[in-house]
Amino acid sequence: MQSTLAPPLQLAKIPTYIYAVVFSSLCIVWGLLWDIMWHMSIGRDGLFAPPHLLMYIGAVVAGLFSGFKILQLTFARMNPERAASVRFWGVFYGSLGAMYCVWGALTMLTSAPFDDWWHNTYGLDVQILTPPHTVLLIGMMTVQFGAMIGVLALQNRFSQNLSMNESETDPPAQRLKVMFTISAGLLLSILYTMLAEKMGSWASHHSSSYITMSIAFPFYLLAVGRASSLRYPITITAAAYMLTMLIPSWILPLFPATPRLGPVLNPITHYQPFVFPLLLIAPGFVLDKLLHRFGNGRLNDWLLAALTGTAFVLVITPVQWYFGGFLHTSPNAQNWFFLSSSMSYDTDPTWPYHYKFHPHWLEPLPDFLKGIGIALVCAILSARIGLLWGNWMKRVQR
Repeated sequence: MQSTLAPPLQLAKIPTYIYAVVFSSLCIVWGLLWDIMWHMSIGRDGLFAPPHLLMYIGAVVAGLFSGFKILQLTFARMNPERAASVRFWGVFYGSLGAMYCVWGALTMLTSAPFDDWWHNTYGLDVQILTPPHTVLLIGMMTVQFGAMIGVLALQNRFSQNLSMNESETDPPAQRLKVMFTISAGLLLSILYTMLAEKMGSWASHHSSSYITMSIAFPFYLLAVGRASSLRYPITITAAAYMLTMLIPSWILPLFPATPRLGPVLNPITHYQPFVFPLLLIAPGFVLDKLLHRFGNGRLNDWLLAALTGTAFVLVITPVQWYFGGFLHTSPNAQNWFFLSSSMSYDTDPTWPYHYKFHPHWLEPLPDFLKGIGIALVCAILSARIGLLWGNWMKRVQR
């Protein structure tokens, strides 16, 4: 896996399988979001429902292209790329990214009949993290991590083996950098979706939401920031995540959808969108600035983790407090753009807390500040793990 073992890379163009696995990652995210909105708007979906098919397409494309790449390196002994591959099971050769994609695709396809059996046995579920969904999400994230690592390995090899006539501003090099942040944004979308039930706008005035954010996001954002060679990688990753989340929620409500499973408490006629995502782009920009100023060895990683973790909490808390309050209570947020008018078919529209905070999600100021203190500690530890992971990713070249 180390860079010293990888042969020089002359990058005339980006391999097709890299485009394929990033496309697969996009299909997987949008298939998942479509599936969530299908459950909100229509109800029970079958094994071959359109959202599932989109996810299967992502799994199959990633598995086939990555599997072909592995077989090509395994049987073409004279292929120069073989020296930069990883041997596994004593027989096969392939990149780390390709191996992750194959295993993730197999896990996703295995989870499909499991999920169908679960629905047939226990009925409709409304939770994201049921056992079959957890297996599916593990497979999705493995494919997406494979796509991200596949792009990253090429970026790292190319950056280290620049010749006198090559530059990191060459089009292939720039595309690799951007593709890495896009693939990172797609994986971030899945991570957010897994935890969305704990960080909705209804919870924006409760410290538990910020503790969850502080555990989940600093390690990932700082790992991406350290591994990428772009100037604002965390900001671009956060922007990619936001667009990935919002585009399906802006488009699908244009299409009709009627509930097929009772009880129907809210007789909708069109798809209901998911949620407006967290504004991670705000702390992302600050983290980029701090990495520019204090990264690259200028500051010990523990001190850098303390600085960036603290900055994450100090930025995301006021930003999401006010923006979450706006989303949850303001009539100006109840439109197609901010998505706050979304309401699933099995939700009682007369419930009094649709557009005001439930007492359970409010806490006294001392309790809130105590929770933010816990979030601060979590963010610092999360940031330190992220910097460590980022150091590993900077060395990946296989």
